[in-house]
Amino acid sequence: MNQNYEKYYVPAQSPWPIVGAVALFLIAVGAALTVMQVGSEGGSGHYILYGGIAILLYMLFSWFKNVIEESHQGLYSAQMDRSFRQGMSWFIFSEVMFFMAFFGALFYARMISVPWLGGAGNNAMTNEVLWPTFEAMWPLVTTPAGGTTQAMGWQGLPLINTLILLASSVTLHFAHVAMENNKRGPLKVFMALTIALGVVFLGLQVLEYMHAYQDLGLTLDAGVYGNTFFLLTGFHGMHVTLGTILLLVMLIRILKGHFSPDKHFAFQAAAWYWHFVDVVWLCLFVFVYVL
Repeated sequence: MNQNYEKYYVPAQSPWPIVGAVALFLIAVGAALTVMQVGSEGGSGHYILYGGIAILLYMLFSWFKNVIEESHQGLYSAQMDRSFRQGMSWFIFSEVMFFMAFFGALFYARMISVPWLGGAGNNAMTNEVLWPTFEAMWPLVTTPAGGTTQAMGWQGLPLINTLILLASSVTLHFAHVAMENNKRGPLKVFMALTIALGVVFLGLQVLEYMHAYQDLGLTLDAGVYGNTFFLLTGFHGMHVTLGTILLLVMLIRILKGHFSPDKHFAFQAAAWYWHFVDVVWLCLFVFVYVL
């Protein structure tokens, strides 16, 4: 009998999946309540939201700690490495489909619903009945209730954020090259630069949202344009936050002397995710801001 089988480590039962599910539930409920309670006094939605975020961060770092310990104990094999690669690939694919759904909603509104409401083709009667004063244009800055808003231009903060994310992909690539050549000094510098650029991106997006609410009247209830704008950019911001956390964990591990030129898939997986987030932003910049 051939005894040269690869070992496949099966971890013990873990509490982290259910803890993560609870955290995501609290985040969803807290975010919904926060939006509903905007302008009201004594709302508890933001407390639930922050509690969910705190639990999620605790879960992430605890689960990372367990996986790192298992790896350092030599419990993983080449088969496990292939499983990790396949799992990360499918995870990123699921994220692609997630954003495709929102881009699909944006394209449907722009290319089908707006012309339809404007009376394009044989829909003149629809226009007269549903919204006689409607003008088929995008961005749609007038709501059915008669409210108006302003579109967010691509210049200024959106353009700066695009350049920041592009620069972060470059610095992360240099960090990866340094990893493969076992140059720990440049690796630490470029990783720190990448994380700093991610934090700056998030800070500028907060400023952009403040500008949208205070100066442009662009809010979540500002019609389909406001809805799609905040859903796409907001979910992308959440992904940038997660990507920044992943890169921060990788930097901490690098500072502790983890990884080698031929064994650093955790770093590579975080880099895959970050580059994916950057590509999504480029699509957002073109389809949400420019066109």
